[in-house]
Amino acid sequence: MKLVTREQLGWPASAAPTQLSTNGVKVHYEGTPVSARLLTDHTACIAEWKAIRKSHLANTKEGYSDVAYNYAACPHGYLLEGRGIGKRTGANGNQELNRAHYAIVGLVGSDGLTEPTDDMLGAIRDGIELLRQHGAGNEIKGHRDGYATACPGGPLYAWVQKGAPRPGGTAPAKPPTGKPKYEPFPGTGWFTPGRRSPVIAAMHKRLVAEGCNKYQSSANADVWGPGDERSYAAWQRHLGYSGPAADGVPGPTSWAKLKVPNP
Repeated sequence: MKLVTREQLGWPASAAPTQLSTNGVKVHYEGTPVSARLLTDHTACIAEWKAIRKSHLANTKEGYSDVAYNYAACPHGYLLEGRGIGKRTGANGNQELNRAHYAIVGLVGSDGLTEPTDDMLGAIRDGIELLRQHGAGNEIKGHRDGYATACPGGPLYAWVQKGAPRPGGTAPAKPPTGKPKYEPFPGTGWFTPGRRSPVIAAMHKRLVAEGCNKYQSSANADVWGPGDERSYAAWQRHLGYSGPAADGVPGPTSWAKLKVPNP
């Protein structure tokens, strides 16, 4: 998987509503002309993705809290983080549909670049599998399923109707062997009151080391509680987040920056 994170895009943590599970994933396209330049210039893909987010945030009628999609996929096989893991989409047509499926958009449109490359299809599949690891069910649908729209366009929808098979040569990388140095992000929904784990104890130590100690006691350091939430919120503010983005609930970007040792 070739993932471009929000941090790499220069974006703060997503302010989109939390949603920890769905029936599955819906596939989208842009629905407007997309330049064929994206096929030969990956910087154009990044610019396109940033422009989509900018246009969504400027849409006062819809009131988007962030780019509408959880992820985007570009012709070069990169998965571009949008709302990311554990966030409700704003892309499927209405609140009921948004609650039912996460959303991935292929950077193809109604004119110009209309045909997804195999690398793009592989990246969409990467996104589907990533979301399935974090609360998405097995359904794979197009935006037009349940909503009156041409999205995700003929070529992408034909692929979806076949079950969204992974193209040859785009198999996901084998997971690395051995224990990783840092604890991988366990998912937003993992941090629930009373959760006991050595991971929480390791996080506690890192927050104290970073000067974000809002704990009143070191007792039960391995149990998630109010002190952890206050201390993690201090860490989020240290990173520059504010408002709902500094709510004390770990997200993938802030967690990666904390570098919690694998206990």
